[in-house]
Amino acid sequence: MELTKRVFTNWNLRRVAFAGLGILMSVQSIMDHHWIGLAIGIYFTSMGVFSFGCAGGQCFGNACEIPEQKNKML
Repeated sequence: MELTKRVFTNWNLRRVAFAGLGILMSVQSIMDHHWIGLAIGIYFTSMGVFSFGCAGGQCFGNACEIPEQKNKML
């Protein structure tokens, strides 16, 4: 359930750009038989589709959130 929610919600320009350019890179790499480029294109496409890394604009799984520090008066 969480995967479908992650794929179908919170689309922004950055995610669309990552997915679109990744697809273009993948197609061009297939046409040129450049298999390293295909792997890179698939990686960028998956970043856009699954919203992780830079395309998500936040850390995957909220692992990088810094908890609030409570100020204690001494």
